[in-house]
Amino acid sequence: MELGNNNVIIDSEEEFFRKSYALELQKKKQQINDYQRGFNQLEEERRQVNQQAIRTPGRRGEVIKKEEIEKEFTRRYKEQSIN
Repeated sequence: MELGNNNVIIDSEEEFFRKSYALELQKKKQQINDYQRGFNQLEEERRQVNQQAIRTPGRRGEVIKKEEIEKEFTRRYKEQSIN
């Protein structure tokens, strides 16, 4: 019974982390096509997360960060292709 409660706590903490990190990523500027030329903050974040993942493989936080960065890049490319 307690194991189930721990999973719920872990899932809610992971969901909170995902949402807060996604909001942080949305604030970063990134050049996509000709929009926001010269800015590479999102790409720099990706580079730092990848380097950290190499140093400490298997950490759930880095895996989540990688997933959220890819989602943000995808969202921005779709947004730019619509405009």
